Order: sequence, then C-alpha cells, then structure tokens
Amino acid sequence: MIDYATLRVIWWLILGILLIGFAIMDGFDFGIAALLRVLGRDDDERRVLLETVEPVWEGNQVWFILGGGAVFAAWPYVYAVAFSGLYVAMFLLLVALIVRPVGFSYRNKLADPRWRNAWDWVLTAAGLVPMLLFGVAIGNLFIGLPFRFDADMRMTYAGGFFDLLHPFAVLSGLVSIAMLLTQGATYAAVKADASLSKRASNVARITAAFYVMTYIGCGAWLAFGLPGFSITSAITGDAPSNPMLKHVAMQGHWFAVFATYPAFWIAPAGAIASALATITFSRTARYVAAFLASSLTCACTILSAGFALFPFLIPSSLDPNSSLTVWDASSSKTTLGLMFIVVLVFMPLVIGYTSWVYRVLRGRVTLEHIRASHGGY
Repeated sequence: MIDYATLRVIWWLILGILLIGFAIMDGFDFGIAALLRVLGRDDDERRVLLETVEPVWEGNQVWFILGGGAVFAAWPYVYAVAFSGLYVAMFLLLVALIVRPVGFSYRNKLADPRWRNAWDWVLTAAGLVPMLLFGVAIGNLFIGLPFRFDADMRMTYAGGFFDLLHPFAVLSGLVSIAMLLTQGATYAAVKADASLSKRASNVARITAAFYVMTYIGCGAWLAFGLPGFSITSAITGDAPSNPMLKHVAMQGHWFAVFATYPAFWIAPAGAIASALATITFSRTARYVAAFLASSLTCACTILSAGFALFPFLIPSSLDPNSSLTVWDASSSKTTLGLMFIVVLVFMPLVIGYTSWVYRVLRGRVTLEHIRASHGGY
C-alpha cells in the first residue's frame, strides 16, 4: 500500500503529466488557429491548415478535461481557489474554447469571403487568448494570488481580473504564446502541404528564438526580482489536508528549491536546449525532429515551473500561511489511492487510442485534396 505522502507526490506528477499532454496536443491546435492568417495566404491554404487539426482537436481536448477533473478530484482546495477567484479569466478562457470549434464548423459553410475572413479572425483570437491566459495564470502563481482561509476554512479572494496583469505575469504570457506558436508552426511544417512547410519553419525559428529570450527573462526576474515562498514550520507529508497548519514566509527566491533538488535543473536546461534544437531542425528542414523538439520544450517549460514552485501549488500573497501545497491541499488517502488505480487502467488506453488515431491520419493535407473537395466541413 502506497503511503499518503507518496500518493500526494504521485498526484502532483500526474497533474504535471496532464498539463504537459495538454500543452503538446492542444498547443498545436491553438498555434495553428493563431497563425491561420500568417501561414495561410489565401482561402485554400487556410483550409489546409484547418484540416490538419479539424479531425483531431476534440481528442486533444481530452487532456484539458482530464486536467480539470484531476484538479477537482485530487486537489479540491486548488479547484476552489482557482475556479472561484479566477472566475473572469476562466470565463474568457471558456468563451475562447467554445468559439474555436464553432469556427471550425461554420467557417466554410458559406463561400462569401467576408464570412470566412470574419471567422478567420475569430479563430485567431480563440487561439491567442488561451495561450496568453495560461501563461498569465502560471506567472501569477509565482507572484501569489490574493486569497486567504479563515478558521472555518472559508476562502476569501481579494483580487480582480486586471490585478492578474502584473508585468511578470504578462511576460509569462508571452513565453506561453511564443512556445505554443512554435508548437503550431512546427506541426504545420509536418502536416500541411509542402508549399507551406518552409513558411511554417521560418515562423517556428522566429517564435522559438523569441521563446528563448522571454524564458530567460522570466528566469532572471524570478532569481532577482520576485521573493520566493518557503515553509518555515515542520513539514509532515501525511498530515491532514489543512493549509492553516503550517507557517510560510516570503523570503529568498524561487530557485532555492533547486539547491535542495539539483536534478530539477534538467528542466530549465532542457527547455532552452530543445528550443535551440527546434531552431536548428527548422533551418535544416527536419520538420518531424523540429516538432518533437518543440514538444520537449513544452514539457520542460511546464516541468521547470512546477519544480520551481514545489511544494507549492497556489501561494497566497494575501496570507502566506493560506498557501496551498502538495502536503495540505489534496483529497483523502483513500480517494487518491482509488483514483490512482483508475489512472493506471485508463491512461494507457487514452495514450494508445490517441497514438492509433494519429497513425491512421498520418500524412500531409495537400492543396490538391482541398481544391478537389467540397468547401464545407
């Protein structure tokens, strides 16, 4: 039987895996949508780009649903703070996620250029908004969200939507945009018509270079411009889930945990190295390798953020003692254990089915296919 402390760490890792899966799989959906008017110079080319993701976007969305479900079931305090305190941001995110499939379905229903042009702009916005919001959300975790719990564990949130737009959080949002634009561009280089591959790879080189600059900028800001959070009381990994049983201080910097766990440095080093590899592979027309390197960049970026925050999940700037950590924000041991069994059974099925779908749909979407097919989906 796995002990409670180990189960908590396992579910922290599972949450990270789900976020990585979402960033890699849904990331190129967002990237293609955001780059629709950049990569596609006419209606046929934009239809090619859309058809590279139109058959698979619903399956990619599974990672987002699993992530939300995992937060709800495994980390109820995190769910309460994030989905209540960040209500406006969540609403904007859901609007973007709802509008995107509507654009996929309705863009080609009419041949009127004005109709299609309008939907192209909608899809571009529906791609950019989630990218920005996800990055801003991660950035605000390092700043701390303005919430507190009282003696009866009732949560109070004292911030507003515009309070989230701290300069560091906006820079974090730019990291997210650059990362996912690169993911979309490298995917387009692999899947779209060969005439679009060179254009997409050129865009990937630019966005990957911008990612490296903004990512290093965020790292420098974390090291020298933002105070870190640290637990100053004793840590008990199997203690009851009550955030108010510990003491937290804002001191030092966020890289202090890397001194305790030196292996964590693999993540930021891997993020920069894989982004530089993406640039190299794109320049030499090794498109599949560029996409894999971009995917590794997504994984290492999320890992580096999670490692830097560890053991915190959502720090509180209003009352540091109310901060949520791996050790005091989880569900019960029984719940985590039962869900872990479910994950062991169903996660391989999800990965296996997804792999099969992409194997069946392998190959490029060509302009000849688009021009010979009917204009509507």
